[in-house]
Amino acid sequence: MNMWLVTGGAGFIGSNIVEELIKMGEKVRIIDNFSAGKIENLSDFQDKIEIIKGDIRNYDDIRKAAKDATYVLHQAAMRSVPKSVDDPRGANDNNITGTLNVLMASKENGVKKLVYASSSSVYGDCKVFPQKESLCPSPISPYAVSKLAAEHYCVMFSKTFGLPTTSLRYFNVFGPKQPPESMYSAVIPKFIELALNKKPIEVHWDGKQTRDFTYVKNVVDANIMAALSSKADGKVYNIACQSTISLLDIIGLLEKFLGYKLERKFMPKRAGDVRKTWADISLIKKELGYKPKISFEEGLLKTLEWFKNNRG
Repeated sequence: MNMWLVTGGAGFIGSNIVEELIKMGEKVRIIDNFSAGKIENLSDFQDKIEIIKGDIRNYDDIRKAAKDATYVLHQAAMRSVPKSVDDPRGANDNNITGTLNVLMASKENGVKKLVYASSSSVYGDCKVFPQKESLCPSPISPYAVSKLAAEHYCVMFSKTFGLPTTSLRYFNVFGPKQPPESMYSAVIPKFIELALNKKPIEVHWDGKQTRDFTYVKNVVDANIMAALSSKADGKVYNIACQSTISLLDIIGLLEKFLGYKLERKFMPKRAGDVRKTWADISLIKKELGYKPKISFEEGLLKTLEWFKNNRG
């Protein structure tokens, strides 16, 4: 049986991937240092997986975790743009050095395929839409620089070391298990938490900035599809819904779903923030037959229901 190693497997995206792999009947191991990941994210299937508490910045930890792995889905990272602005060295250590360690350990252990979680942030404050993989990256945050550097490492390992890799540029992933409590939290869980508590919604900038948000199940599907397809070897793909929505429109949808008005509280623009993201996903559609199954509005409603059912 194949062994799937999910780095950052106790985190938001990682735990959703693990859950799907368990449903498929696969053998799963995770490595997580639990700095952001939570054991509660694994509680429904904890007895069905192997858990290694370790850090991808420590080569011995990741080498042990990659032993006998068939596929590696590399999700572990310092994820936040604002956090990276506050701590550029942390972004570099986790996202570049950590990824290099994962690649080296995967090569050393004869892994069949590695899929890397890259980011739409590599495009920077792009003025060309929709954003295609062929556009020249222009990162404007330490996070974006680190994700792009690690992406280059992945492509290089495919070409030079013969380790098949695929990089997936995630566009603003959201969904169940996404943490809302940190000052660095992504916008949707933060909006939902404030909305459910009927508190003012904190909107950085003017709220007219738009994002191509991606429901987490679509990201899970893309990871597994890329791992299993040799057509994806050495490639970089956008993962998104291929639509864009403003923060103010998200608040409007939450008002519609909840049945009550929400107060807006406008805040200064955050460092490293961009005006718009909007993906072109035609490449992965053409080459792998990928299609996002869940639309933004459906995903937002599913996420809202999850947070309602998992409060406190």
